[in-house]
Amino acid sequence: MTDTNACLIRNAQHVLTGLRGVEARHAGPDIRVQAGRIVAMGALQPLPGETLIDARDCVVYPAWINTHHHLFQSLLKGEPQGLNQSLTSWLAATPYRFRGAFDEHSFRLAARIGLIELLRSGCATVADHHYLYYPGMPYDSAAILFEEAQALGMRFVLCRGGATQTRQLEADLPQALRAEKLDDYLADVERLTGLYHDPAPDAFRRVVMAPTTALHSTTPEELRETARVARALGVRLHTHLSETVDYLDAAKAKFGMSPVQFCAEHEWLGSDVWFAHLVKLLPDEIRLLGQTATGIAHCPQSNGRLGSGIADIVALEAAGVPISIGVDGAASNEAADMQSETHAAWLMQRARKGEQAKPRYAGGTFEGGADAATVEDVVRWGTAGGAQVLGLPALGILAVGQAADIALYRLDEPRYFGLHDPAIGPVACGGRASLKALLIGGRQVVTDDCIPGLDMAQLGREAAQAVRDLQRRAGVRR
Repeated sequence: MTDTNACLIRNAQHVLTGLRGVEARHAGPDIRVQAGRIVAMGALQPLPGETLIDARDCVVYPAWINTHHHLFQSLLKGEPQGLNQSLTSWLAATPYRFRGAFDEHSFRLAARIGLIELLRSGCATVADHHYLYYPGMPYDSAAILFEEAQALGMRFVLCRGGATQTRQLEADLPQALRAEKLDDYLADVERLTGLYHDPAPDAFRRVVMAPTTALHSTTPEELRETARVARALGVRLHTHLSETVDYLDAAKAKFGMSPVQFCAEHEWLGSDVWFAHLVKLLPDEIRLLGQTATGIAHCPQSNGRLGSGIADIVALEAAGVPISIGVDGAASNEAADMQSETHAAWLMQRARKGEQAKPRYAGGTFEGGADAATVEDVVRWGTAGGAQVLGLPALGILAVGQAADIALYRLDEPRYFGLHDPAIGPVACGGRASLKALLIGGRQVVTDDCIPGLDMAQLGREAAQAVRDLQRRAGVRR
């Protein structure tokens, strides 16, 4: 990790800013960074003592902001029993079956792998919806997450998950799935807030109140209490909602209303709230989310992998919902990085609109959905949108005065050759464009696609052994 408190990024081929409209691109070609901030953009001359970063043939983006993850799942990719299951059966088959098999070593290793995967895609900020908690847990998993993010120089938002009640599918599962008491859960959120939470607009550490699901993890009265305690502590709120039709059925059966209406009744809407998924929404729910400026973490690859559907991001944004992007857990997204996630978001919004096309003889008015989302839209969702839902306004865009979280991509693989507009390459072409450099708060944490001190081959060997250990502890026969 290199401290580049004063540096000049020179001769960038293209600069995307994370802003809207004509401001989505900047002519560059240079960006000056001092004391962790962008202080100038344009045609600039080097200053004495300034570190120079050569960005020739590079595309420059704001560093990605991932607003929903489950890092512990980084050792559960492609798990066979859950591979072809939809959400509820997948939960029982994979994350719930294996969560009791994690010890401190495997948990730390999983967090490290997930963070490194994100970092190498140009991601600087990670919000982890961490729900692997149970009474008597023998290690402090929150401390591990903050430690691993700090070691890599990343910004980390702990969304402290947990449950005070369990679903029927969990009833016969082990200690690692037993519910916490509400007082214990709230006390731990308060403890973590005191230890880690920084309210600064460019904070490296944040804590969020994040019961695992609004409908299944607490009682209605407890859900309301979590909202009130969070706001008294000055932290934001996050949970899963409306990922599949099961949420609609459960809310109707248990509460006689829609999931979003239920959240509204229990003080869980507002500009300090964002939900993961929101795939299955009624029109009235979209309007209510927009009216309250409640945000979304859109997770297209996980939603596709689990067969949940495609969230209507275009309609949500038109209604006033802040849009961000999350990779979700690697157990339902075997490519849990922000470049592949934004590529999927770009394609799936177009496919979603195209599915609605009808022939003209049946009243159709358009052929396809290629105008549903531009690359610039997706970059904005994955950067400025993430900063908005996390309440980190100094992040997410490339502009004078903003934090210097900057990704420089080299388009030096055949998949990028022949591009008429190289600026779109990191999103439109899929795969992973290599990093010339990644700056987080002005510090260069990736150089020429390498993370200082990382032995990738050794990490792979450790991961393979950890998978074998998890399988053994979970009773998997090989």
